Amino acid sequence: MNTTLGKKIAELRKGKGMTQLDLAQRMGVTDKAVSKWERDLSYPDISSFPRLAEILGVSIDELMQSNVEKKVESGKIDDVVGLILRSIALAMGVAVTVLSIMDALDTRSAFSMLGIGLFSLALHMFRKEKV
Repeated sequence: MNTTLGKKIAELRKGKGMTQLDLAQRMGVTDKAVSKWERDLSYPDISSFPRLAEILGVSIDELMQSNVEKKVESGKIDDVVGLILRSIALAMGVAVTVLSIMDALDTRSAFSMLGIGLFSLALHMFRKEKV
């Protein structure tokens, strides 16, 4: 099973009976930095890997044998797509309103823009029902 770099650091640290603060002090960073590493919110500086590997009692190769790619949860992707579709609808409505007030929009273009906005909302609603 592949694991992230952060999980590997946490596992090795705990195996050594160290706290995040212990590791942080030995690395010359804050315990918040170690916490972020272990939660895969950030990564140690590349130049600190030899020291980190030494402290954790592994080779750099062993430390790096982890899957550092973050997997995006499908729920988060769905949330982002939904937000984009709703934003398109809102943008089209605002654009038609502003351009109409400025007398810079013909009726055909207005209907096209509103159609794009309505289609985006319909697509969003359809996707919501599927989930």
